[in-house]
Amino acid sequence: MKERIFANLYIAIDAVIANKLRSLLTALGIIFGVAAVIAMLAIGNGAQQEILDQIRLVGVNNIVIKPVVEQEETKIEEASAEKEKKKFSPGLTVRDLESIQKTIPGITKMSPEIILESTIIKSGIRRSAKLVGVEPSYFEIYNFELSEGAMFTGEHLKIGAPVCIIGNAIKSKFFPAENPVGKSIKVGPNWLTIIGVMKERYVSESSIAKLGIRDFNMDVYAPLQTVLIRYKNRDLVTNNSLNPMQNFSRGRGIIIITGDGSDAGDSGPAVNYHQLDRLVIQVEETGSLTPTAEILSRLLERKHYGVVDYEIEIPELLLKQQQRTNDIFNYVLGAIAGISLLVGGIGIMNIMLASVLERIKEIGLRLAIGAQKTDIIQQFLFEAVMISVSGGIIGVALGITLALLVSSFADIPTVISFTSIILSFGVAATVGLIFGIAPARKAALQDPITSLRYE
Repeated sequence: MKERIFANLYIAIDAVIANKLRSLLTALGIIFGVAAVIAMLAIGNGAQQEILDQIRLVGVNNIVIKPVVEQEETKIEEASAEKEKKKFSPGLTVRDLESIQKTIPGITKMSPEIILESTIIKSGIRRSAKLVGVEPSYFEIYNFELSEGAMFTGEHLKIGAPVCIIGNAIKSKFFPAENPVGKSIKVGPNWLTIIGVMKERYVSESSIAKLGIRDFNMDVYAPLQTVLIRYKNRDLVTNNSLNPMQNFSRGRGIIIITGDGSDAGDSGPAVNYHQLDRLVIQVEETGSLTPTAEILSRLLERKHYGVVDYEIEIPELLLKQQQRTNDIFNYVLGAIAGISLLVGGIGIMNIMLASVLERIKEIGLRLAIGAQKTDIIQQFLFEAVMISVSGGIIGVALGITLALLVSSFADIPTVISFTSIILSFGVAATVGLIFGIAPARKAALQDPITSLRYE
């Protein structure tokens, strides 16, 4: 029995080798189908990995509160009357943080942030950077780790000590050949002592655009109280903060207030009256995200006297939406690749059917000298499977090459998995087997006498 199977396999191999070009052209559908499956799954896995990296960047079970301009819709003729009844809001402040901690249960961590545009000066080198006032919970929420040095202590936070933690890119720029821990760097008007360096974190351009994530490697982190005491506390009433209100009272235009201090109006200066630029709240359970966000909205509305000058976001929902879009994209790509494999299978069947007509005399001769119908079926099945398997091997190599080229030239992350290779190769072999059955059966059903007389 084994001898017959090996004999049929040898005949099939000989037939495929004898028609190399035809076999290659027959396998093209399988080749491109397998290559498409591997390349598309690699792109999909790369997108999945990027989403997981984004989850780590924005943290888990987080609610983000940002200060924004109050949402309002006013007719031009009603603008003067609207000025008179404009409500006062203290903005997003540390007091909101304290109220949330006392009022809302199920909150594990809270991270207030103050973000200031600043400059760094060291050894004659000057560079713009962001100074971020934070608390240690910030690093815990975002899963940041230090490569050198230590974290802020309670004493640093309490007295607003002139210390900082720098991003990895800051170290590379200003301290390329030395350990920066313990050294000083001038950030804005003040000198800060470096007590730690963050590990490098990769942030893709898509993450920056879609989720509002900064390049953390270029930031300088100082204790929140340090920024409030030594740099800027927008909650304090100063002469500079009163001047825009005086201009407003003199009728110089409506003041449009934004969270980042940018000018959003056509007249009058823009004023950022929010003490905090961002507040991240981490809840204990994922199912509590939406209810907690609703409670936060009502609490802030009451504390801000009905002024909607804040925005509440749940990054996890954005990530889930992006994941859903990515899944749909993968389904579409998979369907296209599946169609390619289907077309390749149909091509194999067509060529094998044509091959049966070409080799009727050969089939009749084999049947006449004692070959059984099962031998003919095995021969043609072996040929179909060999064509599809060889096409699968070439397709795997082509798919891996395409995935690497896409990653190199298109700046799209790709992850080639062993599972995708096995899956696509197995599908290719199965396609050859399934679509080779009809030609094999047709060959086996030939009448030996008629076949020998066929011209």
